[in-house]
Amino acid sequence: MTGTSNHSDVEYGQRVPPPPGRPAPRYGNDIHVPAPPFYNDPMALQEKTYKPWFVPTVVVVEVIIFVFEMVVNNCPGHDSVYGSCVAPFLHRLSFQPWKENPLLGPTSDTLEKMGALDWNKVVHQNQGWRLVSCTWLHAGLIHLLANMICLIFIGVRLEQQFGFLRVAPIYLISGFGGSVLSGLFIQNNISVGASGALFGILGAMLAELLTNWTIYTNRVAALFNILIIAAINLALGILPHVDNFAHIGGFLSGFLLGFILLLEPQYEWVKARGRASVSKYAIYQIILAVVAAIVLAAGLAVGLLALFNGKNGNDHCGWCHYLTCVPTSSWKCNS
Repeated sequence: MTGTSNHSDVEYGQRVPPPPGRPAPRYGNDIHVPAPPFYNDPMALQEKTYKPWFVPTVVVVEVIIFVFEMVVNNCPGHDSVYGSCVAPFLHRLSFQPWKENPLLGPTSDTLEKMGALDWNKVVHQNQGWRLVSCTWLHAGLIHLLANMICLIFIGVRLEQQFGFLRVAPIYLISGFGGSVLSGLFIQNNISVGASGALFGILGAMLAELLTNWTIYTNRVAALFNILIIAAINLALGILPHVDNFAHIGGFLSGFLLGFILLLEPQYEWVKARGRASVSKYAIYQIILAVVAAIVLAAGLAVGLLALFNGKNGNDHCGWCHYLTCVPTSSWKCNS
């Protein structure tokens, strides 16, 4: 899922050089790397960079939580109709039988106990915290590695460019937005994973390119790359046991947040050193940010209201279930 460019695997769009002196069961939401790093622009080296710490912290926390999942699961401590534990030399940390969980992880009961997204518990047992906790759980080692590798590749570089204060809200709110949409449409299975948050980062990258359109040179190629990678990964979400609604909800949330949090000053303003004759942001940037803020707030409010009132999104959209699984001769959908 990588392309070619003059400088790296995928070019995110070369920025206009800054003027001299500028400071330089249904397991898992997904197990696919959403995108390679787009922010490999050599001009970025001349801009101010931030020391990334949020993304590395998230990775460490996710790994610790997964280890705790396996401790709680304790495969040798209970019998399974699917056979023996995988990697029994790990003792309490050994994985459930391959036929039960091919992602090398715990049982669905363990995931549910630890905070997986469960519509019934969220709506009827007042456990709304599961909308957040599910984004910190993973269905297996394969699921965890795929998501964390993805986060390192795209998250670290994004945090270097925009800093913690802008990247952290995108990650956290996108994960929450993905959970809300998932809860509205996936009501017969549990769901876990950080993929909604990861797709939010991808959506934010697309919005950043659009709102800062004038400071990039090869922007059309960059836009094409992002759209193709997003389309491919969303298309992979139609496979069974993948919660594509979390992907879509996370992507849309991140896309809107990108217009709000990732806009940058016009090149003309930077070149003019902020003189009053040149406005810092273009009118279209301000309009996009305001509209995005309104749409995001309204979307989350309506989604939460519908969710906690027990609404089923499929009742109002007869074809939407195909967005997360398309039945074929090779598999069936049981969402």
